[in-house]
Amino acid sequence: MRMRFLGSTSEAGACPTLYETDRGTIVVQGLRVTDAEALADLRDVLDGEAAVEVPRELITQIARQVLPDESATAFPTSAGTPSATS
Repeated sequence: MRMRFLGSTSEAGACPTLYETDRGTIVVQGLRVTDAEALADLRDVLDGEAAVEVPRELITQIARQVLPDESATAFPTSAGTPSATS
């Protein structure tokens, strides 16, 4: 599998970052969620899976770059959304 950098909202190359693969999937690089209460909210976590926190703004930015115009509004931005690095 090969990956192409899509974008990041972080500085100095830190997480979170999104990549597009040559298999038509998206790879998320970010800080692993470790909060026990948050992890308890997850469903059907398989062996080898991990939850990664990504700011809504990063998803919106990438959606606008890679999706058709009408699809890019599927992830509206919201002020004050916490990020994985805050």
